[in-house]
Amino acid sequence: MTKLLRIFAVLLFATAVALPVWMPSTVESQTEALTTDMDAKTDDLFNNFGARGTPVDECVAEPVPPQAGRGSGTFEENKFIFSERETIDDGLGPTYNDTGCVECHQSVDVGAFGQQMEFRAGHITNGAFVDAPGGQLVHARATDSDAMEHISTAETVKSFRVVTSTLGDGFVECIANATLQNNVNAQPLGQRGTLTAVPVTEANNTLRNGRFGWKAQQASLVSFAGDAYLNEMGITNKFDGFGGRSSSAADAGTHENPCSTADGVLNCTGAPFDPVADPEDDGLDVIAFADFMAATRAPGRQNPIPAAATRGDPLFTQIGCAVCHTRSFTTAAAGTSINGGAFLVPAALGNKIIHPFSDFALHDVGTGDGIVQNAGQGSANQMRTAPLWGIRARNRLMHDGLNVTIFDSIQRHAGQATAARNNFNALPAGSRSDVIAFVLSL
Repeated sequence: MTKLLRIFAVLLFATAVALPVWMPSTVESQTEALTTDMDAKTDDLFNNFGARGTPVDECVAEPVPPQAGRGSGTFEENKFIFSERETIDDGLGPTYNDTGCVECHQSVDVGAFGQQMEFRAGHITNGAFVDAPGGQLVHARATDSDAMEHISTAETVKSFRVVTSTLGDGFVECIANATLQNNVNAQPLGQRGTLTAVPVTEANNTLRNGRFGWKAQQASLVSFAGDAYLNEMGITNKFDGFGGRSSSAADAGTHENPCSTADGVLNCTGAPFDPVADPEDDGLDVIAFADFMAATRAPGRQNPIPAAATRGDPLFTQIGCAVCHTRSFTTAAAGTSINGGAFLVPAALGNKIIHPFSDFALHDVGTGDGIVQNAGQGSANQMRTAPLWGIRARNRLMHDGLNVTIFDSIQRHAGQATAARNNFNALPAGSRSDVIAFVLSL
């Protein structure tokens, strides 16, 4: 009997050891996200989200935006729509900053950086930031000189903001709230970032951690694209979020931005400035913009990586830069519901390891512009940590584009970044050069 018990125990132990091998895993393996080499001559933007399709030839057929929700179109058609120029007949204006997505997001490839600037302004009343009359965003262009925007000397808080890249933003969209929160919670108290809860326009304004924009003011690519279509091009759409409206509001997409002219604030919805009926887009172009961005690969490293960059890699972490410029995140698993239930993480974007070098949180590093968007008055002098992936493809740095070298950008860091800046300055000259080489290899 004792012998039988011993044999039975051995069998149980062997079964327990073997079970993990025999049973199918319930955890999807994590893999590195596909990357682009940041060279427009290379056809390597598509990350396999949705169907690729074939390049559009308008002489043969017009591009068709997604007809059945996100992921239902093709990458090539979405890319073409992203690259189209808007006209007055499309609803451009009355006030706007540029004529198309690609006009701002093009260097070094479609969807990447640009040199264009946004201009925002306001003033302080009783210690709080207040938007300029007609809104804090002051557009650079207009379709009618009578609608051209101007500010008065009463607007003492003024800021330019340079265009950001959208490459790899589909992966960023698929980072879970908890992942971002856990990362911030692990930061030292003195450098800890602030995550913002912002409305997802396409999900009845359900709140989610912001991650897009200089103030992390958007959480989904549809909200981001809908906002930009109105605020950068003047194209009304149900996802534009005007006045805090969700896409399900009865009057969503029916309001143009007021025009802050030298003669006062004008209602620019309808005649005489706005000849196209609102909404000017039915929302399908917005889905095309969002899906194009979601289907782009993440910016890859310089190849080959210079020896100086390799030496600077560990120094970047040692001096404290990586506290806020977080090296790596893993996206949520495929099938995870995000954006308030409006989007399921697709296989092409799920469980992917990315290296954005940002925590997507707000910090006060001494460069804040004083502008408040949707994170409260305490965020006036905070900015989202700029993702450093792909930074070698631009030479206008910081949120206002006023720096043209990595060295000068580091010197502007103060506040929560004071220790990292001082640690950098304490390095020998050669090591400082290595850190800069590392940043410029990203």
